[in-house]
Amino acid sequence: MTTRPVTRQTFDEVLVPTYAPSAMVPVRGAGLDLWDQNGKQYLDFTSGIAVNSLGHCHPVLVEALTKQANTLWHLGNGYTNEPVLRLALALTEATFADRAFFCNSGAESNEAALKLARKHAHTKYGAHKSRIVSCFHSFHGRTLFTVSVGGQAKYTEGFEPLPPSIDHIPYNDIEAAQMAITDDVCAVVVEPVQGEGGVVPADADFLKELRALCDKTGAVLIFDEVQCGMGRTGELFAYMGYGVTPDILTSAKALGNGYPIGAMLTTNELAKSLGVGSHGTTYGGNPLAATVALNVLETINQPAFLARVKEASKNLVATLQKLAADYPQVFSTVRGSGLLLGMVVAESFKGRSKDIQKAAEAHGLMLLIAGTEVVRLAPALIVSDAQIAKADSLLRAALDDLLKAA
Repeated sequence: MTTRPVTRQTFDEVLVPTYAPSAMVPVRGAGLDLWDQNGKQYLDFTSGIAVNSLGHCHPVLVEALTKQANTLWHLGNGYTNEPVLRLALALTEATFADRAFFCNSGAESNEAALKLARKHAHTKYGAHKSRIVSCFHSFHGRTLFTVSVGGQAKYTEGFEPLPPSIDHIPYNDIEAAQMAITDDVCAVVVEPVQGEGGVVPADADFLKELRALCDKTGAVLIFDEVQCGMGRTGELFAYMGYGVTPDILTSAKALGNGYPIGAMLTTNELAKSLGVGSHGTTYGGNPLAATVALNVLETINQPAFLARVKEASKNLVATLQKLAADYPQVFSTVRGSGLLLGMVVAESFKGRSKDIQKAAEAHGLMLLIAGTEVVRLAPALIVSDAQIAKADSLLRAALDDLLKAA
């Protein structure tokens, strides 16, 4: 059974059709390089959607995981373990937080954050303080609660009735925030950089106003850094670059570099609202996941490493701006933060981000999209200048083919 041949067609035969994966099936990776079933090589500028920030099969992580796999895999939550204790210490020492809760994904991290905010408000102020304010075009996960908090109707259609007391405001709209965040709000949740919503960074003044409004009304400020955290912006977490500290921060994706793990970080004051039995998860804090995450954190959270991310970002931004200038019929602008960047398509290419992605893949370059209007790039944080130049060359060849076929 373990060696039975499988192909892309197997997906269509046996998996629930919630995805439409590429025709090629990757089988091996190293760094930013991937190889498919036919032996074709690709340059991966997706990082598994900003997950593999240290690339594929990073030797430090492979060694750490292998050692832990031969030591201890899993314990029920009636016990703790050394790897998760070390990870919690490392994260709290590196951030504003006093406490950590571990789970398995970004959605679960945000679910925990939202439940904590509601529980805290209920305990401290009463049941009337329950409303949650989020932003349109945000993305916070796929549970019914988190997908309702995310401001994209396409992800909630057909799943009604949705959880109540959730409102949305335009991203970066200070006036709308001032109107929406009143005394009945228990939580405001925001991505410092909207990823799925088009790779849009928050304005510093917007985040500062959210902080001020939460302080005024007693609401909890939640930063969803599932995609933009763990070094992606050139800071360990994006809030550090903005100088705005949240009450709760959520992390996942790159925290485990591909091994499933999520974290909710918060303060002592808030954490006490979740007592024994009020929340939990079977796999959260698993020794294997915690071991990998600690090694990821210790690798990324180094001044030289983060400085290189900023340097690589400047190079990639300049490269993409030159490419956009050379192909004005395809791209209008470049935006984003650090190594989470988006190329907005021009008017003549509206709705065709997927076509660009497919053309690039045909030339051996893997890219992401953020809706139909943005091509998203999220290479591993270890990307070299030579790999940035190669990506530029491959994308230019892909665009030439697209334009010839037009």
